[in-house]
Amino acid sequence: MTRFTMSGALWILGLLLAGPASAHHAIQAQFDIHKTITVTGSVAKVEWINPHSYITVDVKDADGKVQRWAFEMGGAGALRKSGMSRADKGGLKPRDQITISGLAGKDGSNIGFVQELKFPDGRVFKFGTDANGN
Repeated sequence: MTRFTMSGALWILGLLLAGPASAHHAIQAQFDIHKTITVTGSVAKVEWINPHSYITVDVKDADGKVQRWAFEMGGAGALRKSGMSRADKGGLKPRDQITISGLAGKDGSNIGFVQELKFPDGRVFKFGTDANGN
């Protein structure tokens, strides 16, 4: 009887731990790791948070209409590793002109995952991802 009780307890523990583990998504679940995009626009908002940081950029399309793009970045640790500082949000301020290169969203919407961030003054921050999007 003890063997069955222990087995049941392990199953319940496994089910309880599976929920939080599945909550974190892989980059390739939301972004196309084979399609890169590059946009230039002005910073609308920067959210330097864990587990991922975000930047929103206003980009003018071919007709001059502004489109809002949302980009996911790595967490604060990954940004710090690339040379950006949390204290000044990497030097990003609203209305700064920047160019972002990254992975396109799989659904075709105005979203992406940042791989490179360029400032007009020549500063470049690179955020590496491997062939699997990690």
